[in-house]
Amino acid sequence: MTVTAVRFEHLDTAFGIGTGTPRLSWQVRTDDPDWAQTAYEIELDGSRTARVASAEQVLVPWPFAPLPSRTRATIRVRVEPGGDWSEPATVETGLLAEDWSAKFVSPRTIGGIGQRAPILTRSVTLRPGIVSARLYATAHGVYTATINGTRVGDEVLAPGWTSYRHRLRYQTHDVTSLLREGTNDLEVLLGNGWYRGRLGWTGRRALYGDRLALLAQLEVTYADGSTEVIGTDERWSARESRIVADDLYDGQHTDLTAEPSTVDDVEVVDADFGRLVAPEGPPVRVTEVIPAVKVWTAPSGTTLADFGQNVVGWVRLRVRDAREVTVRHAEVLENGELGVRPLRSAKATDTYVLSGAAETVLEPSLTFHGFRYAEVSGVDDLRADDLEAVVVHSDLRRTGWFSCSDPDLEKFHENVVWGMRGNFLDVPTDCPQRDERLGWTGDIQVFSPTASFLYDSAGFLRSWLADLAADQHPDGAVPFVIPDVLGDDDPTATAWGDAAVVVPWVLYQRFGDAEVLGRQFGSMRGWVDKIASLARGGVWSGGFQFGDWLDPAAPPDNPFAAKADSDVVATAYLARSADIVAAAAEVLGRDGAEYRRLAERTREAFAREYVTGSGRVLSDAPTVYAQAIQWALLPTPEQRSVAGRRLADLVRTSGFRIATGFVGTPLITDALTSAGHPELAYRLLLERGCPSWLYPVTMGATTIWERWDSMLPDGTVNPGEMTSFNHYALGAVADWMHRTVAGLAPSAPGYRELTVHPIPDAALTHASARHETPYGEASVAWRRRDGQFSLDVVVPPGVTAKVYVPGEELVEVRHGRHSWTVPDPCLSPPPVRTVRDLIGSPKWADAVSLLVSKGIADDAADVAERAGRHLDRPASELAGFLAMKTLSDSADATRELEKLME
Repeated sequence: MTVTAVRFEHLDTAFGIGTGTPRLSWQVRTDDPDWAQTAYEIELDGSRTARVASAEQVLVPWPFAPLPSRTRATIRVRVEPGGDWSEPATVETGLLAEDWSAKFVSPRTIGGIGQRAPILTRSVTLRPGIVSARLYATAHGVYTATINGTRVGDEVLAPGWTSYRHRLRYQTHDVTSLLREGTNDLEVLLGNGWYRGRLGWTGRRALYGDRLALLAQLEVTYADGSTEVIGTDERWSARESRIVADDLYDGQHTDLTAEPSTVDDVEVVDADFGRLVAPEGPPVRVTEVIPAVKVWTAPSGTTLADFGQNVVGWVRLRVRDAREVTVRHAEVLENGELGVRPLRSAKATDTYVLSGAAETVLEPSLTFHGFRYAEVSGVDDLRADDLEAVVVHSDLRRTGWFSCSDPDLEKFHENVVWGMRGNFLDVPTDCPQRDERLGWTGDIQVFSPTASFLYDSAGFLRSWLADLAADQHPDGAVPFVIPDVLGDDDPTATAWGDAAVVVPWVLYQRFGDAEVLGRQFGSMRGWVDKIASLARGGVWSGGFQFGDWLDPAAPPDNPFAAKADSDVVATAYLARSADIVAAAAEVLGRDGAEYRRLAERTREAFAREYVTGSGRVLSDAPTVYAQAIQWALLPTPEQRSVAGRRLADLVRTSGFRIATGFVGTPLITDALTSAGHPELAYRLLLERGCPSWLYPVTMGATTIWERWDSMLPDGTVNPGEMTSFNHYALGAVADWMHRTVAGLAPSAPGYRELTVHPIPDAALTHASARHETPYGEASVAWRRRDGQFSLDVVVPPGVTAKVYVPGEELVEVRHGRHSWTVPDPCLSPPPVRTVRDLIGSPKWADAVSLLVSKGIADDAADVAERAGRHLDRPASELAGFLAMKTLSDSADATRELEKLME
């Protein structure tokens, strides 16, 4: 038995941590099936120990006095019974109190808006005997530091994007190896970034300030124990770099022939040091480099390159004997040319001016783009091996995987992963390519469960939630985007503002982090109190709403025009969020009765105002039924039964083409499953016609699209103004794939308990999921073969699992490997008697082919829609009543249908 993976807070590398009392977590490896932790012991620096009688091992409290600033400590953990000490794990605190002697400084005359990016410099002379050195740094703008010509750290676009008026991250760098006795040159390049660059689609820039500034503090410790501190002040100087222009939307212009500028003085600028915070998650880094797969000449004569994958980052280009080089970026091609219309006003263009002599490698450092394709001009004889796509995003640790027997579904899941990678760039953005790239609250509200499975996103999302609370209005209203750069006076919209409640709850459920509930509880209550104040008669009606955003039936120029009634959607969310706040209060030991009562009153009002006695829900749209079923908004069993049946019929008669937008999409497969129709959820998931989850896969997509039909079947781009090809929200269904297709789900916070409940379907022969839980890796894998269903489960130590084996009694198991083999539950499909039975059965495709071949219908969607009024008729009569509309002869088709039904 060994203790491994000792961590501090949610950080893989606890360097420059922002608390002196970091919580600790660890994992245990053991082959003893009966072992259970009864106590743990923590050793600090080999001298002090603390023993706690507890079975907990995730985010346990720091048992010692708080660590002061700049303190490096070594921790070992052992557990009882029978444990040895873990390998040492180190933690180092950053600057925790009023430890800054440096000042924010800005160039006096250079580096203004529209001018070259400035470099701030200072030379310092250091004594012999350097034993350690730390550089603490941040900026108004983004920065890249070098010492003696060597880059400091590997972060990209540091310090990242936060609500700068309230929170500004600083970074801690170990620069011991970069310093030397004698003269040392420090240089820091500043770029506009989010602080002063363009943000939003209105063309506004410099939303946080019009001057770039640097805060840097170098602390050097010598062998004699003394420390020397060199901070930014008036002794620094500035000069212009060769970066003529830089912007996150528009790109970077670099003139490598530009003459050095004269030296400029710097001056101290006012700044609130109380905003400074240490990072809670990993920084943005280069995570992968992808070579170009093809270079060719477009019909217009331009040179295009394809990297085979829609990515976020920039192009690294090797050129020879070039003078002026331009690289334009886009996610798609249209009519054989670079498809730039979805960029809107973003130029997404990098340019370079060169002397034209030696071979040169070109790449920007102060921008990023969303692209699969690049157009390169100014380079003769460009080859594929001259280009690489440099992939950047927050360097989150991968924790979740899924596989199955359907290649398209596996590709879809891979696209979900790539969509998250591209859009988790310091904040959870909506898209990475156009003049937006904002932290839309609605997107992450629906996607946070999927995100928390695929990657360790706890620290990343905790930081974003801190910005949400900081930007939240005094009356509880939650801005549509976080950080808030839109500045709406009353940003109150359901499903978007509910991120304030849902995302902290997801972090608690998936990572066992109750502290985030405590930190965000005021924000959670504030939002629910706000929307409760807007309710009249128990329902939230009227006012602005995004509603079921981007319902596929909405026209391209009106994404608000969803089938689901906005008042129904809003009232459902009020009940849901009130429930969550009540549950969070219970976790925190607070009184949540007020919110329990609010949730109950809202349910009663929902049923009274929006639900018929039989169970029909106002607007009769899949989204409202999915909400009502999943969030317990239907008071009687009869209403729940009718609503489930109606939802199933809506899915059938749509021909399994998806009919939900951002709100309904994460819920519909779960709702179908809860209503007893998992086979319809599978059919919906596996549909390939437009619109569907797999339609983009058939069109060559490598990420998730913003619209179900961002690209139309004829290969043209959707005419809607908002058309992104990298937009993770509709990938939220991957959470259902993990929990229900594969069958791996948490049933207690942090996966302390698992529910293993795969629901197989004849459409798949195998599926599996594995997840690195806080306790270790858990996995589920099933396979259908030779009339047998085999199930293999791995449960990590410290975790128990409830396992639902098809056709068997519930089994509870502890850690270890477990396997079962039972008869295949998919071998005996239910009988097909009615049209309802036929739609979605294995015989459906053959029936559609028959009707199309006889000229009675156009395709599956046509058959399903027209059959909607005849669902209870015998399946064999389908041809006859469909032919009545087309006046076709249905006799042969009827006979063949009867034979098919046999």
